[in-house]
Amino acid sequence: MREEGHDDGHDDGHVDGHDDEYDDGDDPDGYFGEAVAAGYDDTSADMFSPEAVEPVVELIAGLAGERGDARVLEFGVGTGRIALPLARRGVPVHGIDMSRAMVERMRAKPGGADIGVTIGDFATTRVDGPGFTVAYLVFNTINNLTSQDAQVDCFRNAAAHLVPGGCFVIEVGVPDLRRLPPGQDAVPFRVEPTRLGFDTYDVATQGMRSHHMMVVDGRPVYWSIPFRYVWPAELDLMARLAGMRLRERWAGWNGEPFTNDSTKHVSVWEKV
Repeated sequence: MREEGHDDGHDDGHVDGHDDEYDDGDDPDGYFGEAVAAGYDDTSADMFSPEAVEPVVELIAGLAGERGDARVLEFGVGTGRIALPLARRGVPVHGIDMSRAMVERMRAKPGGADIGVTIGDFATTRVDGPGFTVAYLVFNTINNLTSQDAQVDCFRNAAAHLVPGGCFVIEVGVPDLRRLPPGQDAVPFRVEPTRLGFDTYDVATQGMRSHHMMVVDGRPVYWSIPFRYVWPAELDLMARLAGMRLRERWAGWNGEPFTNDSTKHVSVWEKV
């Protein structure tokens, strides 16, 4: 799916008010059902700003524009944060998403009904028709696949959809384990009077879970969502297994150099 949330891009998850510590995501829409979809654009408002959206659209449109038969595929299209402005640029977009509730929000927006969407798990769901020039997966969404096998399947699925020379683009955070001292498995990311958030880590499995607590209408609400964090070199190996090779890696959408201190990366792999 996709991630909303604090500055490191962790997901604000399933806002359902359950008291159970771990919501198991039995909703057919996954962790992004109606409860999340109803307020997703508001809770992720910063990510919908022109400053956040325009560099993404510019880069993906530029990659697509390298070929005359541009056609792009978004894994986790959601409410159309990137797909809609790409379509307005004249770039044909198709999306895959398992959350009907999120897609319905996109459909209600101007131009949303014109974007083709296939409902399903983007790690395995196939879209019929000619190949795509670019497939992309932004806002840490690769981490919503909570096993290494599923992440490998995602790369293979992207490669299967791409034409030779086509590109797969991922935006994802660098695992923030520097902030995790020995013997500790929790790191806070938000401490406010009406909102608290922290991540818990299982470093043996690369599992993590973001926990959120906030006050809504005077009552406490808790929700959480699981992830699997993944390292840049691990993603490069997944790409090789899928018949792709690394073409570019930056620290952000404006082409900032990727360094030891980068907190995220935008990587582009090319199908060989």
